[in-house]
Amino acid sequence: MARGGGKRPRKRELRTLAAPFIVPAPAGARIRDRLRLSTSEGEVLRVVGEHLGRHARADLAERVRIGMVPTKQNRRAERKRALTRMSSSRWAGAISRASEDQYQLSLRCLFDERASLRRAAVKICKRLAVPCGQRVDGVRGYPNQAERAQKQCRLRVLTARLAEVERRIEAGHPAIVVGGRRLAKVRHNLADAGLTETVWRERWDTARMFLTADGESGAPYGNYTISVDPADGTVTIVLPEPLRHLANTPRGRYRLACTVTFNHRREEWLDRVTASRAVRYDIVCDPERGRWYLDASWSTPTSPPPTLSELIARGVRLLAVDLNADHLAACVVDVHGNPVGEPVTVPTGLTGSASRRDGLLRAAISALVNLARTNGCAGLAIENLGFVDARATGRETMGRGRRGKSFRRTVAGLPTARFRERLRGMAHHAGLVVVAVDPAYTSLWGGRHWQTPLQRQSKTIVTRHHGAAVAIGRRALGHGIRRRPGVTRTTRGS
Repeated sequence: MARGGGKRPRKRELRTLAAPFIVPAPAGARIRDRLRLSTSEGEVLRVVGEHLGRHARADLAERVRIGMVPTKQNRRAERKRALTRMSSSRWAGAISRASEDQYQLSLRCLFDERASLRRAAVKICKRLAVPCGQRVDGVRGYPNQAERAQKQCRLRVLTARLAEVERRIEAGHPAIVVGGRRLAKVRHNLADAGLTETVWRERWDTARMFLTADGESGAPYGNYTISVDPADGTVTIVLPEPLRHLANTPRGRYRLACTVTFNHRREEWLDRVTASRAVRYDIVCDPERGRWYLDASWSTPTSPPPTLSELIARGVRLLAVDLNADHLAACVVDVHGNPVGEPVTVPTGLTGSASRRDGLLRAAISALVNLARTNGCAGLAIENLGFVDARATGRETMGRGRRGKSFRRTVAGLPTARFRERLRGMAHHAGLVVVAVDPAYTSLWGGRHWQTPLQRQSKTIVTRHHGAAVAIGRRALGHGIRRRPGVTRTTRGS
């Protein structure tokens, strides 16, 4: 019995760890080149984009009105016939396909929002059931009545939002803003955004244009609607039926005077267009820079990746990476789970605009890929981070006060999804595999069992994040995180 006659505190149970897995390779590729258009060409593309965008929005609204029905009942053939009279059969096919994709994506977002609201409401209800300042079965009540009353109001807000989401799911009518809800809200705060109504209107109209042509195998150069000649890079667009008077070439086509080259992954693109395999094209306008771009995308054949047992049997090394708010901590781990060489810190400093942050993240991932190649690694090991539950419950589980607020901001700033997707694509092109592991206890156990040993054999400063990287690598290879005592240095981690 514990001292003073009290009950012995119950030992906290560890969560069940998910098995590591190989992250699948990207299913497609997308490249971009700039279109250096004249003023007249830009006006023609804008007229075509606004014309198609108007009909695309009408088709999307009709798809939302149909609701959540089986695929055979979404009336796509009927809607496509109506769109064909206003454009062409191929433009109509691209519009109806985009409407269906947007509708299904919006439904998935509704389901995710419902799950998030339910998690937050359940967590608050559990804490409200406990008296203030007390703790029952591991659940702590709120410290005072003021915060308790505030959380009761918060619960009512979450309940109202949940009811609205449930109603939309039941009706099958998600709320979709073509052009973006964020840009739509800026219209009511132009002064705070530093925009004039004219500038905002230009961005709004540009975001609502539709200039997407799906590829078609067997068509000339893989796309009949928007085609790019691989010989000279000329771009030709089939105009919608009501706009055929703008054509400058026969059969209702408009040829741009500028050319494209697609320097990035050009050989892959050439292999497809010369064989007349499907390539999708998107014409995109950036009103802030006044530039036009042409995006080419296609599906890539995927071969089954090697299994973890096959990698271990080959005796490979892995570059284990711990993702943090301002840097990446990495360490090379051999097949026995032992760290090899010096731990490395790759700074990220993800600040500034979205494009700048994306560029910094790409540069950091490039450094990781080069580091893995230099050390003869077969792949990289990362944590399967998402913070879905943490972001949903927020302050209820991530601390209070100034320290808790700082921690929540740090978690919100981690580019977990973007880092995983960028790393997956760049590692695949470099011939590396990506192994994702359960993130539970890696920082805690890695710092406890590996930070000090790493510091003893390293000339650089070692942090607990480097220890976490070793823990991630060992878990990816199927080893335990704790170091075995009494084992020689060369086989200690085995």
